[in-house]
Amino acid sequence: MSVSKQQVLDGLAKVTSPRGVPLIHADVLSEIAVTDGKVLFSINVDAAEARAWESVRAQAEAAVRAIPGVTGAMVALTAERKPGSAPAAAPAHNHGPGGHSHGPQSGGVQPVSAHRPHANPANSPMSKQAEIPGVTAVIAVASGKGGVGKSTTALNLALGLRDLGLKVGLLDADIYGPSVPRLTGINEKPVLDDNRKMIPIERFGLSIMSIGFLVEEETAMIWRGPMVMSAITQMLRDVAWGTLDVLIVDMPPGTGDAQLTLAQNVPLKGAVIVSTPQDLALIDARRGLAMFTKVNVPVLGIIENMSYFQCPECGTRSDIFGHGGARHEAERLKVPFLGEVPLHMSIRAMSDAGTPIVVSEPNGPHAAIYRAIGAQIRDQLQGVIAAA
Repeated sequence: MSVSKQQVLDGLAKVTSPRGVPLIHADVLSEIAVTDGKVLFSINVDAAEARAWESVRAQAEAAVRAIPGVTGAMVALTAERKPGSAPAAAPAHNHGPGGHSHGPQSGGVQPVSAHRPHANPANSPMSKQAEIPGVTAVIAVASGKGGVGKSTTALNLALGLRDLGLKVGLLDADIYGPSVPRLTGINEKPVLDDNRKMIPIERFGLSIMSIGFLVEEETAMIWRGPMVMSAITQMLRDVAWGTLDVLIVDMPPGTGDAQLTLAQNVPLKGAVIVSTPQDLALIDARRGLAMFTKVNVPVLGIIENMSYFQCPECGTRSDIFGHGGARHEAERLKVPFLGEVPLHMSIRAMSDAGTPIVVSEPNGPHAAIYRAIGAQIRDQLQGVIAAA
């Protein structure tokens, strides 16, 4: 059964805004997107009113989900401060988001072995952290910039951990450029369980979720930061992940809203940084490392992707982007160097075909590299998971 935009509006007309008028007449709705039973839109209000509107957002989402034919709904509350309005008062101290001073001046990047969870004050953004039921450890795979092969690395790393006997999930949190649907060859849409939660799609023995499953591949996600934050929160909380040893989160590039939302939402057990050997990529990787340190997330290590190219015809090795930069950076920051992944045609070709290298060539040298990296991460997590 197809769903029309008018049906959505009719459903929203039953929701009353804090202004006492039906939601559809409150002049706060964005364009409503309806695709294959999936409904996406935002409610745009002034930041000063955001708290009063949260219950309305929940009511609107419930009203949309109740429409026959709707198989999923994502309703974001976006709050912007009006020009000239005062920002919320900040704490008088000069500590980081977790209530503690971090950064290079206080000891540099934390490896997981040095990590000790801090108690977060009630007024701290980190006080809203909550475990995902059934998920033992959440790990972020991040990079300071795009184009370094982060998504390919995240997927193959998840498969490597699977091969080590762990139950693994993969969340594609790159809202603007989701790559996981193409990398996995998944074209189907997630369905809802009896609790109205999305069921992740099973592929290659992984539980997988991506915003790309809900929208067409060519759709431009022209969303402001608050809507991105709301979408990531929903994909963490409104998905029936089941029982997982590890949930790998493929982060978007940079150090923005998505990264902060994840760190504030769940107590991350660690972060993996992906970089090429190139100096420019390493500069951005340092920013990513510093960001995770500021929010008290332990760094599991650095992966040097596209580390070198070996000619398949003559065997000559070429360091196209330089070599060893990520290893030296890891040594300088005293975090683990997890390994080198070469620039190779089969990794690229299999990724484009939707059959990642660990699946298509499980006994090959590249699959062995990803499993070796996964083994290091598993070993680091054992103590943290036991403590948790």
